[in-house]
Amino acid sequence: MTHNAPLHVLAVSASLHQRSVTRAVVEAVAQNLEREGCRVDVLDLHSEPLPLFDPDASFQAGYYAALQKRVVAADVFVLGTPDYHGSMSGALKNFLDHFWREFAGKLFASMVASHEKGLTVTDHLRTVARQCYAWSMPYAVSFVEKEDVRGGEIVSASFRSRLEMFTRDVRVYGEVLTKQRRADLASTEPGFLARLR
Repeated sequence: MTHNAPLHVLAVSASLHQRSVTRAVVEAVAQNLEREGCRVDVLDLHSEPLPLFDPDASFQAGYYAALQKRVVAADVFVLGTPDYHGSMSGALKNFLDHFWREFAGKLFASMVASHEKGLTVTDHLRTVARQCYAWSMPYAVSFVEKEDVRGGEIVSASFRSRLEMFTRDVRVYGEVLTKQRRADLASTEPGFLARLR
């Protein structure tokens, strides 16, 4: 990493449920990443709700500049969402709709609360990453309420182990991609990220 800067992760909890298992898992991963030396910013869309994206008004809205600054600062996006009808929550889609250029060359890492492994949710998030020229982890972490998380606590040893693997991979591959992204932006060589110089 350039100048030994720590990896900056924006961890998004995209459940609006008061007692969300998604939030509990996002917070657990955020703590794991901080222990591994990452700088983590948690965006909880329950406590920080976003207005519905309006392409004619949102970019000038009072909330937008501060949110954009947080997104630009991030090297990695850990995206936690419930599985709603085989897709991401409306809250997460709304967050993602606010940006695209800011995601280019960065890493998306997904976590899905789902009784059906969240495979289509993960596919939809990979599609968003691809459309915004971001990278995506080759796997996501899915979890089930009461089996893996209960009362805001992780209760499954196997799930805790998967989160440790996920945390490690987010950090390791996030650092690799961030180092190359920064080099590409500072370079004069041709490459996709030349358009963002």
